[in-house]
Amino acid sequence: MEALGWWGVPLAVLGGAIRASTPFLFVSLGECLTEKSGRINLGLEGTLVMGAMSGYGIAYLTGWPWLGVVVAGSSGMALGALHGVVCSRPRVNDIAVGIALMLFGLGLAFYLGKPFIQPKAPRLPAIDLGWWSSSPQVRAALEVNVLFIVGAVLAPALLWALNNTRWGLAVRAVGDSADAARAMGYPVNRVRLLSTVAGGFLAGIGGSFLSLYYPGSWNEALSSGQGLMAVALVIFARWDPVLCFFAALLFGGAGALGPALQSVGITWGYYLFNAAPYVLTLLIMIATSSTRRTLIGAPGELSVTK
Repeated sequence: MEALGWWGVPLAVLGGAIRASTPFLFVSLGECLTEKSGRINLGLEGTLVMGAMSGYGIAYLTGWPWLGVVVAGSSGMALGALHGVVCSRPRVNDIAVGIALMLFGLGLAFYLGKPFIQPKAPRLPAIDLGWWSSSPQVRAALEVNVLFIVGAVLAPALLWALNNTRWGLAVRAVGDSADAARAMGYPVNRVRLLSTVAGGFLAGIGGSFLSLYYPGSWNEALSSGQGLMAVALVIFARWDPVLCFFAALLFGGAGALGPALQSVGITWGYYLFNAAPYVLTLLIMIATSSTRRTLIGAPGELSVTK
C-alpha cells in the first residue's frame, strides 16, 4: 500500500476486514443458532480447526476446493452431533463438554493433518471487485471470496427464519424455556441436537475458508483462537445474526489494522496492533459484564443465565 500512501490504510483495513471476518462470521452464526436453542458450544475452536484440516486435505487429494468446503462442513456436523448427543444426557454440563470436544477436535486435526502441512491445495476462487483499478493494491484489497457473500446473505436469512418460521419458533421456544416448549409439544433434545449440528456445520465451513483461501494453507497455528473469540462476538451481538455480521467485520478490521499500518512504514507497536482482536474481545467481555446488560437478548435456558 506504499504507492497509495495513507489512503491505503483504510483500504487495507476494509480488505482485511472482508477477508478476516469470514471465519468469525460463520462460527458466530453457528454459535448464535446453537445458543438460541439454549445450548453453549465452546468446542467450536476445535470444530473450526478440524474443518480447516479436512477441507484442505480433501481439496489437495481431489483438486476440488468446493468439495473441501462440503467435507469441512460435514466434519463440523459430526463434532456438533457428538456434542449434542453427549449434552442431551442428564446432568451433563454444556461448557465442560465443549472444552473437552475443543481439545479433541484440535488434537485430531493436528494428528490427521500432519501429511498436509507441506503440500499445496487449490484455493477457493475470489470475485475481483477492484477490476476497475490499475493498482494491484486496490485489486488485492477488493478481492471478495464467495463464502463471504454467502455469509452476508445467510445472516439476515437466519434472522428472518428465527422470527418468521415454525422452525425458528421451535428453536426460540426451546431456548427460552424448555418446560414451556415441552408443553407446546416440541421435542427439546431433538431441536437442540439439530441446532448444534447446524452450528457445527457453519463453523466447519468457516474453517475451510482459513485453509483454502485466507491465509490459504494448513498448519497447526491456523486459527489463533477465532473459534473462542466468536463466542464473545455472539454475546456482543446480543444473539442477533445480523449484528453478528457487523461484529465479525469489526473483529476482522481489528485484525487487519497491524498489517495496514506496517504497509505505510509504522512498525512501532506492530505486535500490539496484531493483538487488537484479542484486546477487543477482552474489552467486550468487560463492557458486557454487567448483569443487566449481559442478559439482554440472551435465551433463558443458557447456562450463563441460570
